[in-house]
Amino acid sequence: MKLLLFGSWVFCYFASLLVLRMWTEAYLRSPLTRSLLVNMVSESRTQQEAHEWYGCHTEILGEAVRPAFIQSYLDTETQAFLNRSAEKSGCLFTQLYHSFVSTLFSPFVSRTSINGYLGRGSMFVFSPEQFRQLMNISQDWKSKRLLDLGAGDGEVTKVMSPHFEEIYTTEVSATMKWQLEKKQYRVLGIDEWQDTGFQYDLISCLNLLDRCDQPVKLLKDIRRSLEPSKGRLVLAAVLPFHPYVEIGGKWEQPSEFLVVEGKTWEEQVTSMANGVFKEAGFAVEAFTRLPYLCEGDMYSDYYHLDDAVFVLRPEE
Repeated sequence: MKLLLFGSWVFCYFASLLVLRMWTEAYLRSPLTRSLLVNMVSESRTQQEAHEWYGCHTEILGEAVRPAFIQSYLDTETQAFLNRSAEKSGCLFTQLYHSFVSTLFSPFVSRTSINGYLGRGSMFVFSPEQFRQLMNISQDWKSKRLLDLGAGDGEVTKVMSPHFEEIYTTEVSATMKWQLEKKQYRVLGIDEWQDTGFQYDLISCLNLLDRCDQPVKLLKDIRRSLEPSKGRLVLAAVLPFHPYVEIGGKWEQPSEFLVVEGKTWEEQVTSMANGVFKEAGFAVEAFTRLPYLCEGDMYSDYYHLDDAVFVLRPEE
């Protein structure tokens, strides 16, 4: 009887999702109408959002941080990610399967681990060109050690890795660790990377600060682990800053809080530069505004948040 009830629930679940999907523009009856509408909406949405994604009111920035701003733009690599996301979103039965697995396991497994198992939800922070522009390096520039904290599935690590001889990563999720090891990146424990006996030329901390239980300690550990003269920290933070920690599929408040003041993106950037980073012993060398993109699902081609991406150097 229980098996019959479960089977009925699964059938109803898939049927309801299928009906919902069929009401979207992707399933309009006329192929011509569908194609025209999808293209019009997609192009219009991308152009309109791209202006907002990269825009910065520099006059609102603090005087000390204003000269460090670098204007970024929608480039071919970013557009390619958006196109791939749209294609994946259009695979109906794959999205139905993903939605079912996520619903089934989300009460007791983190969303990150579910995505790692399914091989979905890849993130896009910056393209190779945007990374080089932010770091002020050439395509041939090389250094020794990279550490990518909270590397996820390693797709963003892949953007930075060509410039380094040794690649190290950290990740809490077991399924994401598996993804990183498949890409042949060395995975260090979350309590191991600070005490390896060597220092790093670049540490990336991308959209981790607001999902970390002890962000103050994290920044101190990063500064101590950087090569003192040439070491740099690439840090991305979603603004407005809203810190929460995912524990077993639930969101909890962190044990340490960072004070980030202001309402606008520009005000919060200034607050982080003059407050959070300065107190942690860092100075802003460069920063830009980029969209933090994530692959979509059956409801949306992609999702995005507003990122501030900084290059920080350690100061005495």
